[in-house]
Amino acid sequence: MNLTISGHHLEVTPALREYVLTKLDRVTRHFDQVVEISVLLSIEKLREKERRQKAEVTLRVKGRDIFVEQAHEDLYAAIDQLMDKLDRQVCRHKDRVQNHHHPAAKRISA
Repeated sequence: MNLTISGHHLEVTPALREYVLTKLDRVTRHFDQVVEISVLLSIEKLREKERRQKAEVTLRVKGRDIFVEQAHEDLYAAIDQLMDKLDRQVCRHKDRVQNHHHPAAKRISA
């Protein structure tokens, strides 16, 4: 699994990197067939009082790319909300991929 954590108008500190890794453990615990994870943390300065901090994740799994983004005033809150969304989407994808069909009962020849 390849993991990339990058920042836009932001330096990714070791504490921030560790926080993202601990949150990603929950997603990889549910679905272990992840090929690549790309995390982008950014700060958009709209006005002096309004600073929007955004977190984006692109998760590549076999057969599909899952993209999730979330913005909030606090970057840690944005990461929390982002991981909740990502966890729901990964669980939904895992449910779709699993084979829920039961084998048909064999006919009894008389």
